[in-house]
Formats: sequence, structure tokens, C-alpha cells
Amino acid sequence: MEDEVFEVARFRKDDIYEDGRRPTAVHPAGPEEDARRRDFTINGMFCDPLDKKIVDYVGGREDIERKCIRAIGDPRLRFEEDHLRMLRAVRFAARFGFEIEADTFAAIQDLKSRIGRTSAERIRDELTMMLTGGQSDRAFQLLMDSGLLGEVLPEAAAMAGVAQPPEFHPEGDLWTHVKLMLARLHDPSEALAWAALLHDVGKPVTRSETDRIRFNGHAAAGAGMAEEICERLQMPGGRKNRIFELVKNHMKFMDVQKMRPSRLKRLLREPYFTELLELHRIDCLASHGDLATYEFCQTKLEEISQEALRPARLLDGDALAALGFSPGPLFREILTALEDEQLEGRVRTREDAEAYVRQRFGGN
Repeated sequence: MEDEVFEVARFRKDDIYEDGRRPTAVHPAGPEEDARRRDFTINGMFCDPLDKKIVDYVGGREDIERKCIRAIGDPRLRFEEDHLRMLRAVRFAARFGFEIEADTFAAIQDLKSRIGRTSAERIRDELTMMLTGGQSDRAFQLLMDSGLLGEVLPEAAAMAGVAQPPEFHPEGDLWTHVKLMLARLHDPSEALAWAALLHDVGKPVTRSETDRIRFNGHAAAGAGMAEEICERLQMPGGRKNRIFELVKNHMKFMDVQKMRPSRLKRLLREPYFTELLELHRIDCLASHGDLATYEFCQTKLEEISQEALRPARLLDGDALAALGFSPGPLFREILTALEDEQLEGRVRTREDAEAYVRQRFGGN
């Protein structure tokens, strides 16, 4: 109608639900019957577009005023009808700053294991909306308190109570650190939000105590775990790869101020670097608070031109063949080494490049 799109559905009532998602049949009904089959009171109201009146059979307006998420009727029945409603209750409560009504929350705790019957895609989408919709720290604490987190992301639930070295993490245990990071997300991409949740997921399995608490190799371990989680949740390939790279590389900042120019420039030009740098920033703010490395990277991004980050190739395959090299794996080795020399500023012209290749690799 004109520039607007409207969806029209008749009032209905449902038969029994056998799969935890869809009714076996639906029948025409009146508005009150339709309202009473819905999930939460705040979602059970209608607006009469002609009289411009709110029609509320379930107490939704009062619950909005109370800032309350309450299931319509028997909460156990509502959650048995569609198990995903348990995650939706958490998402609504976090998004709007509401509390989940006691009986509704108790039903979630009792029925939490049912969420495993829900498709991975639906769970993934609810969790992604929690991570990117604001107040994600509260959402994931509600998931922890309800027991749902242990059902959908047991690897994340395992972070609770994992002690960290106080000299680097004065904020407390690992779960506290992750929640502080989630609280600092501002309009994040889906990949960044998931990386903030999972960046330290490898710590519980790599934790050791020697001279102090250590998590040697946790970034690599966590990247593998993050990849498995993404596959389990049927994450789209591009997003899965980006999350993997962010988790895998989040510790590179420890050495960034000591990197050779070529290695630093390769890092700065990575397609995921903007998200990686933001991940590092909130990681620092959620722990020791030192942003010196973040500021160093920001300065380098401003100082180094795109031409210096991505220098034009001085030699190609034909040039290498002319120098007497046969096509094969050696080509890639030569071209990579040559680009390193360009990034280091030691090779600037074609003549420099040919001389370097002859000196290091031989040829005519």
C-alpha cells in the first residue's frame, strides 16, 4: 500500500505442538483466543487501526509499566510449544532492561535442556541478536543464571570462575572479563561481537600455574574451539572465517611495537584489522586499561600510506622466468621475500628487485 508493506494474518488458535516449534494444525479464532496462544504479555496486545485503541487481554500494558517479561498463561506450556521462546525471554529482558517474572524464569531453568531440540540456525540467530542488540553483558549473564548458556554454548559457560593473573586482570575471573568486554561493544559487526564473546574461550583448557597463572597457546586453542562452535551453529562461511581470524590473532598486539616494518605492515593491511584493533581496545579496557599499543597502531595507520602498505609489485612471473627461474613453489617464495624487502624499504625500483633476487636466489 503506497510505500508501506503490511503482513496480514487472521486470528487463530493452535492445536498441540509436537516438535517444539509448530502446531500440528491451526483454526480460525477470535482475538482473545489468538492473544492467549502468544509468547509474552508484552507481545500479546493488538492495536485497532480504525478506532486507534489498544486491545489487551493479557495484561501487556501493565507488564510494560512494571518492566516485566511474563509468559502468557502457563509458562511451561508456552516454552513447550516453542523452545526458542526461552532465549527470546532473555533477549527481550536484556534489550529493554526488564526483569523476567519469577515463574517464567523458573520454567526456563526447569526446561533449559529442551533448547537442544531447536535448530542450530534459530539458536545462532537469537544469540547473534543478543550480542549485537545492546546490553549483551546482561543477556549473557541471564543465560548463565538460567542454565541456558551451558546448553547452547558450554564452552562459554566454562569460563565462569576461571581465575586470571591479577597483575594483568585486576577485574577478576575470566567470565567477569568477558562480560566487561561485551558491555563495551558499540554497534559491533556480528563477527566482532562473537569474537568478543569467544576470544578467550581457549583459556579454561590451557590454564596452568607455574610462577603465575598462565594460558599458553590459548589464542590458537580458542580459534579452533571458535571454529567448531561456528560450525555447530551453522554460521555462514565468511562470518565463521572472520571470527576464527579475530580469535586466533587477538594476542598479536603483545609484540606489535617490536615487529619488523614488513610484519607490522602486513598486519595493518589485513581485511579484519579494524575489528581486530577494536577487539584489542575493549580487551584492554576490560582488564588493565593500558591503551598504549592501541594508540601506537592508530598512529601507524595514520602515518603509513596505502602505497607503503601495499607496494606495487616490481617483478612478476614473466620477469622471474626471464631471470632463469622455472615456474613452481619457488615463485611464491621469491615474490613474498621481495615484497618483504619493499615493505622494509630496502627495495624501491625494478633494478633493485632484480639485483636482490639474483643475490639471494641466483638466476641469470
